Amino acid sequence: MIIKVFGDKIQLGEAAARQAVNAINRAISERGQARIIAATGASQFAFLNALTKTPGIDWARVEMFHLDEYVGLPITHPASFRKYLLERLIEPTGMANYHLLDGETDPVEVCRRVGEEIRASPIDVAFVGIGENGHLAFNDPPADFETDEPYIIVNLDEACRRQQVGEGWFAGLDDVPKEAISMTVKQILRAGEIICIVPDARKAQAVKNCFENEISPQFPASILRTHGETTVYLDAESSSLLNPELISK
Repeated sequence: MIIKVFGDKIQLGEAAARQAVNAINRAISERGQARIIAATGASQFAFLNALTKTPGIDWARVEMFHLDEYVGLPITHPASFRKYLLERLIEPTGMANYHLLDGETDPVEVCRRVGEEIRASPIDVAFVGIGENGHLAFNDPPADFETDEPYIIVNLDEACRRQQVGEGWFAGLDDVPKEAISMTVKQILRAGEIICIVPDARKAQAVKNCFENEISPQFPASILRTHGETTVYLDAESSSLLNPELISK
């Protein structure tokens, strides 16, 4: 695992986007298509903005899956991850091949159906973040490191739900759904390459916990240290508590 630190979230997003473009174009060159996993949330704003504005990607050859979605939340809600991806990735790029997680109908069936789709062929690159509680996708601590299913239904802990309120997606804690569809830890780790984008001071403790403590379900994103092709992008604030010796030179 490589850890890189940049001065601010804009520089971080641009650097992560450059790596993402290279990964996508390499896959298209080698296999004729790229299969990617996209993350959502405030941490991804600068990255997705830089990625979608980068010329030279044949988005018609890109197939996209995403990490998670709330159970029972309509696509019209401002916090809907389907809405987020449509507005910030799918529509700006004209991407036509994507698999959105519909948490409004039958989440068990959605897990099964999209799980079959994602298993059909290897994932080239996954874009992920880290939650304030150390979660990876919506795998809150203690995360399930063992299930082989690609997607599962999870209960969201209070720290996770409070983060969503803090980011402005919901008016109050009672408005945040208590369940979500989440890509599993093992499925994320099946990606050929992982680009982890984590700006902001509010993520500093989670970064320290996940990269300085033992690899443990209590620190879900710590599992990224077991993946040989993971690059973590931090800014000055999110890296502020991290042992400087862990930062790649």
